[in-house]
Amino acid sequence: MIDISIKHSIEEASKVIGKTWPLYSFVTSNPLSGYENQHFTKAIKQARLFLNAQVFPNASLFRDALDQGAINRKLLVKMLKENAFTESPEFYLSELTTGKNEATNDTHKLDRVMSKWLSVFMDEGLAEWEMPNKQEGFFKAWRKLAVYDNSLPKLSRDDIPLSSEEALSSFLKDFPKEDHIKIFTYHLAALPGWTGYINYRNTTKSIRQETYPITLQDYLAVRLCIGKITNAKIAPEKTTIPDEDKLFNLQYIWLQAWEKSWQSELERLLKSQKITHDFNKESTDDLEAQMVFCIDTRSELIRRHVESAGKYETFGYAGFFGIAMDYKCLDSELSRKSCPPILDSSYQASEVTLENKKEQFAKYTRITKLNQFKEYFLKRMKNMLPSAFGFVEGSGVLYFLFLIARTFAPGYLLKINKNNAVDHESFCEPQLKIIDNTSDNEEKISLEAKVNIVKSAFDLMGWKSFSPIVLLVGHGSHSANNPFGSSLDCGACAASPGRHNARVFAKLANDFEVRENLKELHDIDIPESTVFIGAEHNTTTDEIILFDSDVPKSHLKTVANLKLNLAKAQQTATQERMGIKNGSVALANKKANNWSDTRPEWGLAKNASFIIGPRSLSQGKNLDGRCFLHSYDWQTDENGKALEAIMQGPMVVTQWINNHYYFAMVDNDIFGGGSKITHNITGKFGVVQGNGGDLKMGLPLQSLQETDSKMYHQPLRLSVVIQAPISRVSEILLRNDNIKTLLDNEWIYLMVMDPTDNNNFHYYKKRLVWKSENTKINNRNQHQNTHVFELEESII
Repeated sequence: MIDISIKHSIEEASKVIGKTWPLYSFVTSNPLSGYENQHFTKAIKQARLFLNAQVFPNASLFRDALDQGAINRKLLVKMLKENAFTESPEFYLSELTTGKNEATNDTHKLDRVMSKWLSVFMDEGLAEWEMPNKQEGFFKAWRKLAVYDNSLPKLSRDDIPLSSEEALSSFLKDFPKEDHIKIFTYHLAALPGWTGYINYRNTTKSIRQETYPITLQDYLAVRLCIGKITNAKIAPEKTTIPDEDKLFNLQYIWLQAWEKSWQSELERLLKSQKITHDFNKESTDDLEAQMVFCIDTRSELIRRHVESAGKYETFGYAGFFGIAMDYKCLDSELSRKSCPPILDSSYQASEVTLENKKEQFAKYTRITKLNQFKEYFLKRMKNMLPSAFGFVEGSGVLYFLFLIARTFAPGYLLKINKNNAVDHESFCEPQLKIIDNTSDNEEKISLEAKVNIVKSAFDLMGWKSFSPIVLLVGHGSHSANNPFGSSLDCGACAASPGRHNARVFAKLANDFEVRENLKELHDIDIPESTVFIGAEHNTTTDEIILFDSDVPKSHLKTVANLKLNLAKAQQTATQERMGIKNGSVALANKKANNWSDTRPEWGLAKNASFIIGPRSLSQGKNLDGRCFLHSYDWQTDENGKALEAIMQGPMVVTQWINNHYYFAMVDNDIFGGGSKITHNITGKFGVVQGNGGDLKMGLPLQSLQETDSKMYHQPLRLSVVIQAPISRVSEILLRNDNIKTLLDNEWIYLMVMDPTDNNNFHYYKKRLVWKSENTKINNRNQHQNTHVFELEESII
């Protein structure tokens, strides 16, 4: 049994690492999540110390932002003077460092050996020969093979402790207990990508982790054993977190000026709008369709163009549509999480063949099995020693022709593949069952649970009236030769496409019993003429496809017209996104299937804000894909429960996304994925740069920058705007310490647009203190009117 103090030291040291998500389920999250209970500045000092990371944008990014007007010069000068910096911005730019502290890697050889062992143990099917004894755990499996490692000095198994507990206790006995955390932090921070993936596996408790267990304790034990054997550095030199210095203060002022400049621009845009609460109107007769899109920043563009294409109303809602589920794939029978990582899955969705579509299902099954055999056959022929060379030589011409086609006609190949594709959505419907971890039996979901899922969505959006057609539009992406492809899918669905959740929600909302229950018990009257349809927005091509195989005949003409208008929206949306007038859709399709395109689309780059309020708050405004948009009507949310749910869930998730992009941008070597050009996939779950080293934990350079030196994503912390009474938001914060902590520690900015106070903006400062400013930065005669709102905890 391991010493309890050692166990506690490992837990404390693990705060320096976040989670490294696998390529097939690449979820963006805060790499410094372990430090969120500390102030942002203190947390980034820890990262700078332990990871040797750059934690602020470099001087060139600040200079570009200032030159482009993203940083308001007058605001910057004002903030500099308030902090006793009286020289010009250009003077201080010259003082800002453009790189991080250069430090020699004292553990390079140790890191190289550890990376090798971690990659072979955690391999998930890429290697043809699997490491033996993996089921015994990392330490014991390594112990049996270490004697054969030529990179280590000669040793016998007797030289290695029998267990990780024994190894750690043995190596730490010569060090005082107060040094244990420092030692563990030092070694965990040496390979934050690999240790982050161990952290991920332990958190998710997947089947692979249960079968082949590896823990941070095992990792540290193996590392210290190898360190002792090779005389590597075990304990770090005495280090302390540096006091605040001039450079750090300067960088933070520049960052805050950039963030406040964006907030001022956002406030100007939103206050110029005439705000209405359209969801509450009694009639939707003038609407042809309503559409619910994910809050994803990419939805902002397509929603504007859809609304311009016809009589359509759009809403924003988290793309998993409130269904905490896993999805069981029809082809592979494998289940994947399809809801936010912070939620435990309660249900499993799977496909059931429609009674009148058995023949189509049989055909689909035959094609699927044939394709799976082809893939298996080609893989075996390429990898088996007897056939490898002969097969490659013999099939070289065919592969050459295929490569030529992929290189010069990727859009044409995509069109052929789409025409030949057989989508199971046309002959299957989703079914939802309860996940019962205590039993092998799966239970059907109850009527009450179905009703709650649908009602919760309507409550959170403040939605009361319904048009004849309602689309639930999930989103997914399409790209070729892209290890980070899942990062472009729906983050709310744990990096899965949102189509499955959209189809499930549509089925629940079309259920007669669900509608009757909603009407009788909750006063939500869905007309008989309203049909809910699942759909998916392809964020690479801006195409929206409908899963409309069971739409009644009465709606077919309307649906046909809707498809035409969605095609027009795709045309205009791609024109804006691609910056060209002609051939924009063809170019988008080409990028989606071009195996050499390092930027098939931009994902969530540019994200900077989360707006919670009615669509009229931002409708018609070009927010340049910088804002998450969640529909909310404070007037229908009498007790504030809907807003509280949005702040507890989507707001926290968008903060994860925002922090991931921030840190990957400011130091792509440490927090990002490096360049795609030199990526090598390892173990099917991650990439390394070149031929080894640390596992890359974040987004690649090409997802953040236009070129190696030109910025695309602006690294700013998330600014949240809520349209609701300020008293309601304050009460929610009093009930939720975790959200209040994120705000007090400045991981998030919060602005409230109070409808009971003429929609004036109120900025959250700290400890439930709000500040209202009406300041014109560009006016010499500045006028400031400050109101402070304080709520004592005794009011609850």
